[in-house]
Amino acid sequence: MIEVLYFAWVRERIGLPRERIESQAKTVAELVEELRSREERYAAAFADTTALRVALDQELASFDAPLAGVREVAFFPPMTGG
Repeated sequence: MIEVLYFAWVRERIGLPRERIESQAKTVAELVEELRSREERYAAAFADTTALRVALDQELASFDAPLAGVREVAFFPPMTGG
């Protein structure tokens, strides 16, 4: 089981702050594909992954990062200064 967290507009589009999912995905990109195929709200949230960042167990990662041993995946928009 993986704990998936959604922040900012990702959370708004999906309608959940977090969920626990069972996944066969080997990378973040595969997980995104699984989520996109679930429902339209997920497809909308993950339509443009260039507008998203991901953290694995609270460490910034890339979308081709492996999920082996990961307990938590967080998706969020890029942070801006100001």
